[in-house]
Amino acid sequence: MQPTARLATIDDLPALVRLYRELEVEQTALRPMWRLADGLAEPVGESLAGIVGSGDPLLYVGLVDGVTVGFVWATVDDLLPQAGGLQVGTVRLIFTEPPARGVGVGEAMMAEVLGELRGRGVSMFDAKVSPGHRHAKNFFEAHGFSARLIVMHHDDAR
Repeated sequence: MQPTARLATIDDLPALVRLYRELEVEQTALRPMWRLADGLAEPVGESLAGIVGSGDPLLYVGLVDGVTVGFVWATVDDLLPQAGGLQVGTVRLIFTEPPARGVGVGEAMMAEVLGELRGRGVSMFDAKVSPGHRHAKNFFEAHGFSARLIVMHHDDAR
């Protein structure tokens, strides 16, 4: 059982939608605002198809024994003009099905996406992690990430 990762294709859309919905349930339980502000626009299938078809998707699937059990999506973002053209690679979404966690799927996906970003000359990386998601925080810290910004939120309706 050797975990692997590869660039997502249009054929992966059903698995990506299924995995995204699992991620959405997990994240919304931690933070109801997630699906409104940090997830993908509905309809999710169209959003994922747009990423895959963008010409620069940075969307990878993680597999165990040929079965898709996870995905990671990153973007390349320009820093402010005073950064002199530097960019940051941002891991926007990453998810591995709970039964497949701890066997190297996340590591395989991170190696692919960070390798691609580094190949483009990107040397700074961000990752979005929900407060209270200890496993995600530990995962990124194990890959050399540390917090640089905490977003505070208040909702008058609550």
